[in-house]
Amino acid sequence: MLYTSESLELLVEELAQLPGIGRKTAQRLAMYIMKLPREEVVNIAKAMVGVKDKVKNCSICSNFTEDDPCLICSSPKRDGSMICVVEDPNDVIAIEKTNEFIGLYHVLGGSLSPLDGIGPEDIKVKELLHRINENTGEIILALNPNVEGEATTLYLSRLLKPLGLKVTRIARGIPVGGDLEFTDEATLSRAIEGRVQI
Repeated sequence: MLYTSESLELLVEELAQLPGIGRKTAQRLAMYIMKLPREEVVNIAKAMVGVKDKVKNCSICSNFTEDDPCLICSSPKRDGSMICVVEDPNDVIAIEKTNEFIGLYHVLGGSLSPLDGIGPEDIKVKELLHRINENTGEIILALNPNVEGEATTLYLSRLLKPLGLKVTRIARGIPVGGDLEFTDEATLSRAIEGRVQI
């Protein structure tokens, strides 16, 4: 039912299509946008269109970039012997924020999900294999710890190990500040399994 204007209702419908945004949140955002000066709304709209027009995938790693190759792939300061495999560009951002990893990345563009019909040919596995050369020493699998991520990790490790590469996965376990008593069994099990010598 239409309580306000058609234009406002259309804005609410469009905002509600965004991930994690329900109808109520879409209505709040639309009302917030209505209160903004026109110039600010135009700037938001220009930024959204600019992203669609200028941002593309890097031809090497598939991360988001305006320049091809991306800043990470073209940096001489990065260690080209390590490739960290992630599911999507958000994962690259998360790892880069740690300032711990100095290697390169490979964005798969998803993970294996046979129930959803997503197989190895639907993600960038072939492109990963083409990147491997005599300088590649280690492939780090940094995939999400869910069923799809685990399936993808297992598939890639079986595919990569025969190539004589060091294949590792990121450690999983208890978050900093977490209590053992409230940690689930699977997480505790993985934390014990992934223990390191001190």
